[in-house]
Amino acid sequence: MVAITLPDGSERKFDGPVTGAELAADIGPGLAKAALAVRVDGALKDLSAIIETDSDVAIITSKDDDALELLRHDCAHVMAEAVKELYPDTQVTIGPNIENGFFYDFARDTPFVPDDLEKIEARMHEIVKRDETITREVWDRSDAIKFFKDAGEHYKAEIIEGIPGDEEVSLYRQGDFIDLCRGPHLPSTGKLGKAFKLTKLAGAYWRGDSNNEMLQRIYGTCWADKKQLAEYLHMLEEAEKRDHRRLGREMDLFHLQDVAIGSIFWHPKGWTLYRTVQEYMRKRLEDGGYVEVNTPQLVDRGLWEDSGHWEKFRENMFVAEVDESRGGGETHAEGEAIPGAEKEAQTKFLALKPMNCPCHVQIFKQGTTSYRELPIRMAEFGSCHRYEPSGALHGLMRVRAFTQDDAHIFCTEDQIEAETKTFIELLASIYKDFGFEDFVVKFSDRPEVRAGSDDVWDRAEKALMDATVAAGVELVMNPGEGAFYGPKLEFVLRDAIGRDWQCGTHQVDFVLPERLDASYIGEDGAKHRPVMLHRAILGSFERFLGILIEHYAGKFPLWLAPLQIVVATITNAADDYAAEVMEAMEESGLRAELDVRNEKINYKIREHSHAKVPVILVVGANEADAGTVAMRRMGGKDQEILALKEAAARLRDEAAGPLAGG
Repeated sequence: MVAITLPDGSERKFDGPVTGAELAADIGPGLAKAALAVRVDGALKDLSAIIETDSDVAIITSKDDDALELLRHDCAHVMAEAVKELYPDTQVTIGPNIENGFFYDFARDTPFVPDDLEKIEARMHEIVKRDETITREVWDRSDAIKFFKDAGEHYKAEIIEGIPGDEEVSLYRQGDFIDLCRGPHLPSTGKLGKAFKLTKLAGAYWRGDSNNEMLQRIYGTCWADKKQLAEYLHMLEEAEKRDHRRLGREMDLFHLQDVAIGSIFWHPKGWTLYRTVQEYMRKRLEDGGYVEVNTPQLVDRGLWEDSGHWEKFRENMFVAEVDESRGGGETHAEGEAIPGAEKEAQTKFLALKPMNCPCHVQIFKQGTTSYRELPIRMAEFGSCHRYEPSGALHGLMRVRAFTQDDAHIFCTEDQIEAETKTFIELLASIYKDFGFEDFVVKFSDRPEVRAGSDDVWDRAEKALMDATVAAGVELVMNPGEGAFYGPKLEFVLRDAIGRDWQCGTHQVDFVLPERLDASYIGEDGAKHRPVMLHRAILGSFERFLGILIEHYAGKFPLWLAPLQIVVATITNAADDYAAEVMEAMEESGLRAELDVRNEKINYKIREHSHAKVPVILVVGANEADAGTVAMRRMGGKDQEILALKEAAARLRDEAAGPLAGG
């Protein structure tokens, strides 16, 4: 007898083992038709999987969150089958599902071209229409290797050779196509539906190693229905229009070039945007009781070894080897060498800091800190460097040189709850000021590889969980994704077109103060270890500015716009008055430019609107005589006639932004 407990708590009993498909049919014909897979005691399995013992079971349909992962996985297999049918000489390698879609890497002498995607996608629809049954087969390892080698699929054979000896080698068959896969899969290709689209081509090294051969990667997206697909494709179109790299060129904000790979050349307007955000953040931190510090960029290897970062992040550090004996021994002030002061040759390794936390501990350790001084909130707009592979770089979003919106709070264990609550309130307020009303909070607990004992992690996780609950925050669990020194909260923003961006973090760290020997004097007169709360709100300025550009599509609110106003003349006869208008804007603290070129006013308006200037003040002979301006807002067709003084006052108040009166 096998007892099956369903999600609603009801129970069904069977005389013997039962498959997921049989269970779905027993519940009802509608469910049997809609069923895609089965979850048994938490594990996702094929519908054909046999349930032999009492289990908690859920039937998965396209309405379940689990379904998307399954659909995308199968879509990759159907694409591979289509490629093999159309281009038989192609080798199939690896094809996982990813966020919003899937990809498959292929080895082929002839490069794919965009027209090939149309052919492959059309053949995929044919395969779906055939409704080929998908079946799982367990093969002998040597037989599987021989099968793929005989078929010319050397990459698949290599993968099988690397599978641990105690693991099954499972293959899935759909029609004449056989692929190596752990599964699970849909019961047939017809269950995939029609809501998929191939999106782009790219190159990829075999196993991600640049020493290996280059493969051809085909990306696609797959959804539960055509409506979801259409919404996603529309989002992609919007994302392309909002691409911060394109807008950065159009708005003359920044550029990138190979002389400084992964670093940003900020132009005057872009740097104005940067400084506006930085000045806002500095004011918010000062009001929040933070003290600002600045620490060295080049730091000796020894500190990184002591902190644990050398072992964890060495491959992402830029390291310089220096000879400290260079230049000889000590000298008198006049430059004459001091006898016997010659230095022995000494080589040191210095690293450009990839993060600020060990340096902040060094400041904390200067002098003696009393418990009465805690918490100490130490902030730095720290310039950091991390080696990112060139292929992973992406405009402002992924760089090698960046400035962290970083701070560390040194506190007692009893203060964690209050500091966490205060931080979340500050973060929420700042996000709202930048135009992000909602965010999701993920709780990331201990990773597999970590520093510190289980007891320390138990305390840290409990402290952070209790503090977050006390702050009234709803959490999404993110197992195993904590930092190597402590659990963390991740704050995920949603932008104007529905994309999620992980920006802020808040981490509880009992480990680093211990490793770097930080202490304070407690009420009992003894030394105690402080708790270190690592926290960031924006993450990095570069990435957050990229997100802001795309969120607003470059159409910033007036307080953020790097160029807020253009004063444009209709005729050169109004040039002198335009200069008066310009002076009035500058006296009101507004960022303005004067356009007195001998061009038609419609041309000027189009050009400045394309550059995303929020306000254009048009002046001609009539405005000069009346002492007025014709104010046009970006994206609007109408204009408002205002007295110059009124226009300056109104725009000054609007541009003051969220810190007005603060």
